[in-house]
Order: sequence, then C-alpha cells, then structure tokens
Amino acid sequence: MIQQLAGKIILLSGWKRVALAFLVGALASFALPPYDFFAVCFVSFPVLVWLIDGAVDNAGRGPIRRLMPAAMIGWWFGFGYFVSGLWWIGNALLVDAANFAWAVPFAILGLPAFLAIFYAFAAALARLLWSEGLGRILALAFGFGIAEWLRSFVLTGFPWNAIGYAAMPVPLLMQSSVIVGLLGMNALAVIVFAMPALLASGRDVRAGIALFLVLICGHVGFGAYRLKAAPVEAKGPPIRIVQPSIAQDLKWDADARRGILDKYIAMTGEAPKQGKPKPQVIVWPETAVPYILTKTPEALKSIADVLEEGQILLAGAIRMEEPNGGQDPLYYNSIYAIDSDGQIAGAADKLHLVPFGEYVPLENILRRFGISEVIELPGGFSAAATRRSLKVMDNFIALPLICYEAIFPAELAYEGPRADAIVNVTNDAWYGDTPGPYQHFRQAQLRAVEQGLPLIRAANNGLSGIVDPYGRIIDALALNAIGVVDGDLPGKVQLPLSQAARKLQFWIVIGMVLIASLGYFLHRRTRVG
Repeated sequence: MIQQLAGKIILLSGWKRVALAFLVGALASFALPPYDFFAVCFVSFPVLVWLIDGAVDNAGRGPIRRLMPAAMIGWWFGFGYFVSGLWWIGNALLVDAANFAWAVPFAILGLPAFLAIFYAFAAALARLLWSEGLGRILALAFGFGIAEWLRSFVLTGFPWNAIGYAAMPVPLLMQSSVIVGLLGMNALAVIVFAMPALLASGRDVRAGIALFLVLICGHVGFGAYRLKAAPVEAKGPPIRIVQPSIAQDLKWDADARRGILDKYIAMTGEAPKQGKPKPQVIVWPETAVPYILTKTPEALKSIADVLEEGQILLAGAIRMEEPNGGQDPLYYNSIYAIDSDGQIAGAADKLHLVPFGEYVPLENILRRFGISEVIELPGGFSAAATRRSLKVMDNFIALPLICYEAIFPAELAYEGPRADAIVNVTNDAWYGDTPGPYQHFRQAQLRAVEQGLPLIRAANNGLSGIVDPYGRIIDALALNAIGVVDGDLPGKVQLPLSQAARKLQFWIVIGMVLIASLGYFLHRRTRVG
C-alpha cells in the first residue's frame, strides 16, 4: 500500500503536485505549539521526499533550470508550513487597523512567501545530491540543515519555527540541544521524520531503521539521563512576575496611562499567597511603564512607594537618550532596574530590533512610499551597541532578552560575568489568542536549556512563568490570565559544551550528513556508469 501511495505521489503533475506540497507543509506546522503533534512530520516529510523523487530534471537545460522542479516543491512545502504556522502575525496589524490593515495580506502571505525561499533552496540543494534509498534522506537533511542555518541570520534572521523545534516538544526531548544546538537538531530531525519514505521502495530499510533507532534512543536516552540527575534547587532570590493582560489598544492611550501604572503597582504590592516567599525581585513585561521614566519623576515615586526595602523592580520601558548638540532624542526598548528609593540602578537595551515593527529597513527609501514601523517613534527605536549581563543585586545577575531576542540562539553571547538567569520580557498581546504566544514561549524555554540558566519570563498577556535550566516549567500563568507568579529562582547549571563547541558540533553533524549523502550519490553514479 505504501509503495502504491508513493508511486502515485511521484507521478503527480501540475496543480496536484503543488497542492499536495502546500498541504503537507501546512500539516507539518501542527507539530509546533500549541498543538505539539509531532507525529504529523512522519507523514509530511516522507511525502516531501516522494514529491522530490518525482521532480524530474529539465534535461538539456542549465544547472539552475534542472533544479527548479525540486525547488518549487520545496517552496510550496515551505509556503504551506509558514502560512499555517505564522498567520497570526497579521493580528498585530489589526491593533491599529486604520493605518496598517492594508499590510495584513503582506504579513500573512508575503512573509511566508519569503521564508519559503529557504526551503526551496533546501530542496534544490538536496536534489543536487539526490540518490536512491537512504542517501536521499540524508541529502534532504543536509539541505534543511543549511537552509535553517541561513534563515538564522540572513537579512537579520528570523529562525522562528525552525524544524528542530518539532523534535523538542517536552523537556525530556530538549536536552539534546546542549550538545548539537537548535541548528544541529534541524538536520537530525529531518533524518528521523523522513525515514518512513524508505518503506516505499524497500531499499536501505535495515540501515535506515538502525540509524532511526540510534538517533531516537540517543535523543530520548540522553534526555532521561540528564533529567534524572537534575533536581530542582532554589538558589536565587524569590521572584514575582506580574502579568496584567493590558489590552494592546490601551497601551498607548494617553488617558489610560495612569490606570495602567496603578494596575501594575497594585499587583506588585499584593501579599504573597500562603506558602509563597516574599519577592525580592519583581519583573514587569516589555514596555510595561507607559511613561518616559526619566521625564516623569512622579511615576518613579509611585514605583518607589510600593517597593519595600531591598526589593528591585525589573520593568520593561522605553528609554530616551538626549544627545548633545540639539540632535533628535534616541529611543530604546529597555529593561530598567529600579530600587526601593526610586533610583534607576541599571538598564539594558534591546539589541536585535524587529524590522518594520521597531525600525524601517532602508528607511530613506521606504518612508517615501508611506511605510512606517508599527510602533512609531521619531526615527524609530535605536539598537543597543552590545549585549551585557545586568547586575540586579549582589546575588543575582540577569541576562536580559527583550521580546523576540529569545528566538536567536546564536546571538546570546554577552559581555560581563555569567548570568544567574535569563530575564525575558515581552508583550505578545499584539497577537491575541493565537498560536504565536505559545510558539514564543517554547523558543524561550529552549534558550534556558541551551544556556544552562533558569528563565524568568514576563509577558503582558502571557505566557509568563519560571522555567528551570532543564526546560521544566516551575510555575506559569495561562494566556490572557491576570495575576502574579511567585516562586524561588532555580539555580543555574554547568553545560557539557560551550556555545562555541555547539556551533562546531553543528558543523560536524552537517559534515557527516554531507559526506554520507555524497557517498550514496557517487555510488549511484558509479553503478549507473
């Protein structure tokens, strides 16, 4: 039956091939949060293999033209995957529908169309090394491994919903990331997910099953071993995370500002629930403070009044910097550390800004066409010069990550002493009750594992919570809930490999997959010759 199904898929032509590629790509997105049904990838990737099997070369044409059939299959697969997995981005543009509703189709279809180019490249690269049996599975893994690596940095990068996340839905399956990182997991996940394609032809089935079992047993076994020796121990200061669920359309309403601040202050001053510790560090979400604090001393006084002696508030806020010489002020998306005297004891600015959200690329050109950033400030936001850890108190140093900075595992190198925890503040209210906030939380959860640091995550409308350095959720609030999370901060752990070593491991994985797929390819050429 599998042979017959594969044969029919290979022989598909025209719109039927395109439609199937789109549909199985969309199906693969259900392996991501909040669904986490990773079994769908054992359908999507074998079908992708069979579709590429049938992507017949344009004989007599140039090398690029010969790869186009495979590239188009990869593009339609990617387009389905990203439309189904990222449609919720359009919701952000409806917050200010009068100005940005026109851009919704570009967000829902344009961004996926661009990201699908990486998967087109993956399929074309795989087709260059295509052979029979296991060789083509390895070629596809090589193609996706390189494509996802490129997606992590090209045009500032957007590695959201990388394929590797589908193989890491729970802490047990997240631990392999400390060895090969997300980039290595992308390639290894494709090998595992695509392996059922071998059942159609029967070629290399034994070798495929052996490789499948080695990867699965290694992935699960390492996770079980690491978690078994990983008790949750509180070693940091007691934490309070405030999640007020402020409606996004109220965030910049001048008449609502005082009420918003008062809500944060009231929630900050709530007594801990029975059995919960009195917090020493309170964390507010991204852009929680609806004022420029350095220009609003009364707001700082209100904050100081609610903080008890020795407490520190980490609050998301817009920071304004006024250069000398009468130049326009600079604005930063920042985290402030504010003590009980109302003094700003430290600050950290966002380094990786959101294109079109916080700044406009090619600003001088695009503004002529009326294109502006979604959060509009004079000149847009400015980026931090470098990433630094932030000393909050004597026994607590934070690694601040603002909003989607948490999706970039390769960009978390920082100056200063090693942090005790990741502090990720965000405002996902832009995206409403959609898969977006769940996907964002999962990616932050993985950064905790990769860094060996607990995660303190404060999100305006969720998901907020405390996660230990193994990815286990200690406590959290549901999406759109209103409340606080009180808890002790788990301790950090030593990692088996440094971030530089994980990068090397990725290239070792890619190199091994390339050599093996190339071996199969050359063997086929020799046999045919």
